[in-house]
Amino acid sequence: MAVLAGASGFIGRHLGSALEADGHRVVRIGRSGPDARWGETDRIRSLVDGAAVVVNLAGKSVNCRCTEANRREVLRSRLETTRELGEAIASVDAPPAVWLNASTGTIYRDAHDRAMTEVDGELGSGFSVDVARHWEAAFAAADTPRTRKVALRMSIVLGGDGPATRLLARLARLGLGGPQFHGPWPGGGRLDGITTSGERRHGTADRRRTGGARQRFSWVHVDDMVGIVRHCMRDASLDGVVNVAAPEASDNRALMAALRRSVGAPFGLPAHRWMLEPAMWALRTEPELILKSRWVHPERLLAGGYAFQHTSLEEALRSSLVRGAG
Repeated sequence: MAVLAGASGFIGRHLGSALEADGHRVVRIGRSGPDARWGETDRIRSLVDGAAVVVNLAGKSVNCRCTEANRREVLRSRLETTRELGEAIASVDAPPAVWLNASTGTIYRDAHDRAMTEVDGELGSGFSVDVARHWEAAFAAADTPRTRKVALRMSIVLGGDGPATRLLARLARLGLGGPQFHGPWPGGGRLDGITTSGERRHGTADRRRTGGARQRFSWVHVDDMVGIVRHCMRDASLDGVVNVAAPEASDNRALMAALRRSVGAPFGLPAHRWMLEPAMWALRTEPELILKSRWVHPERLLAGGYAFQHTSLEEALRSSLVRGAG
């Protein structure tokens, strides 16, 4: 049996279907069940007792504006669900062999000089980094000595029905599919760091400016997201942090050019931050998605022999958009 938390989201739907196709009986934990709801301690304990694997993808989507309420909920939804699963696994007679918990490659600093690996990656600062730090700390603190634990530092996941793919395609179709440039903007403090109690850490947002629209874009296709979960379930040598990203990161100029070709947009206006901020406000999300330089390298997966299905960004975008249209 496989226990899947956060099954109603984009990745969870794909993963649940794949695990069922592999022959697992998949039970799901979420805000509305269907097999258990958060807070139903005894029910969650009964599900993890004797399970082969627990996969936790739960947490409020970061595809939102960083209002105070959203900031607190993004953090709370990750910490409380991770702690609840850890307490359940620690208390049962037959704990799962492996527990895979979501994390994010955004934990690394804004990187232009080199790729960030699990061994030598440098952590950054600001809201998304603090969320990832606290999330991984809650996962590490769970006292589950009989369960192998893997923190999946996921890059932006592409797929036809995925929020990142839809957002990028919409920008391109609106004519904003040109290179995108960072710059000053008032109110950037909404990306300040956050404490475990949800308080703002003022002045801690990463304010470095990226120039030339050369910020790196690390990504992974949802097919590989599923494949990597399967790989981590099988490979008993994998524990701790694993970077989930395609081997070759793109940069912003190449990303937007591939996106324009994929959606058939004849042109894309170069967009400075002062143009992106109102557009992203209208789309109810944050420009950090495309302005932060994420350069994440899957060193441990490659060393462990994982063979990626999608290594070309343009092919991954085309595959995603064709599926989304279908």
